[in-house]
Amino acid sequence: MSDATLNAVTHDPDDFAVQIADQIKTFIVAVTEVSKVEEPEEAVPVLLLQISQLLLAGGRLGAYEDIVPEERYEPDLGAEPDADGLRERFAALLAPIDVYSEVFDPYEPRKAPVPARISDDLADLVTDLRHGLAHYEEGRATEALWWWQFSYFSNWGSTASAALRALQSLIAHIRLNQPLQELDGLDTDSETVDDDLAEEAGRVMAEEIAAPLGLRPVQ
Repeated sequence: MSDATLNAVTHDPDDFAVQIADQIKTFIVAVTEVSKVEEPEEAVPVLLLQISQLLLAGGRLGAYEDIVPEERYEPDLGAEPDADGLRERFAALLAPIDVYSEVFDPYEPRKAPVPARISDDLADLVTDLRHGLAHYEEGRATEALWWWQFSYFSNWGSTASAALRALQSLIAHIRLNQPLQELDGLDTDSETVDDDLAEEAGRVMAEEIAAPLGLRPVQ
């Protein structure tokens, strides 16, 4: 049976909503807990795994037929919790490997890479996912699925993909003993060049991440 058949609307959408909601709840809980750890080597592998699993849910939403909400206008959810605390904890935890380079749209020609932050990505993901989860927990499963599908295409799908690529690249640099020279001068707040940034990122990976993970480069 193909994925398209598995995700067809002829199957029970309530069952599909339960499965997607469970994956999203797991992601939010796991990422929130990871934000509280003290060392980056504890966070990076778990984030790689959790974002990979989240993107499985996103892929299923992407393969599903267009979901149409039952109501014309989205019901008011009231005040929603912000993710600033989560963002700040990850920014502190992952510095100076937080900033990475991203191409916003790979199909848009001659588009220059832009700087992004893993901490911003994680906070944005949690914010988007919580919004749909609020609908789901109020018994509006179709509204939740519509929001998760819409925001997967418009925001959190590309955000999660970019963060996953950055984390995968980070671990690849560790395992392959390759310095992060592409971080030289990369900053979301400044365009100035800092020749020490790449060296510092490489040092942090070697001392704070690679060694504790048992990935110390071969001498």
